[in-house]
Amino acid sequence: MARSNQSFNKKEKEKKKKKKREEKLERQRQRKIEKAEGGKKTFEDMISYLDEDGNITSEKPDPTKKKKVIKAEDIVLGVPKREDIPYDPIRKGKVKFFNDEKGYGFIMDLETQDSLFVHINNCEEEIRENDKVQFEVEAGDKGPVAVRVKIIKPE
Repeated sequence: MARSNQSFNKKEKEKKKKKKREEKLERQRQRKIEKAEGGKKTFEDMISYLDEDGNITSEKPDPTKKKKVIKAEDIVLGVPKREDIPYDPIRKGKVKFFNDEKGYGFIMDLETQDSLFVHINNCEEEIRENDKVQFEVEAGDKGPVAVRVKIIKPE
């Protein structure tokens, strides 16, 4: 039996090229039909307007309608000041995973439910999985890290 001179990949590429050509011709035909029907848009058809809420509409705004008056003093640029909320740097959490051999693990912050990396060098006492701990958060190389980790003694 004789083998085909064209590989499967070549056939696929030719099919794609043929399909693109056909799509291009179809778009050209559609443009010709639209042009013959008078599909040319006027300048008035292309204009868009903004309503009082900042939304784009095709309707011209009513000039008789009363406009909102905004004082320049009421406009706040930037981030509004945060109220002074007392922030406790000491957090509480639960050890979700800890590998004694490798010396690292993860703590689940009870307040924010964030998972924080903890290394044995940042622990003040030996910790195990499911221990309730208190700790502080510092920025590490790859994200937040729990430091000064202590076990919370049950009362």
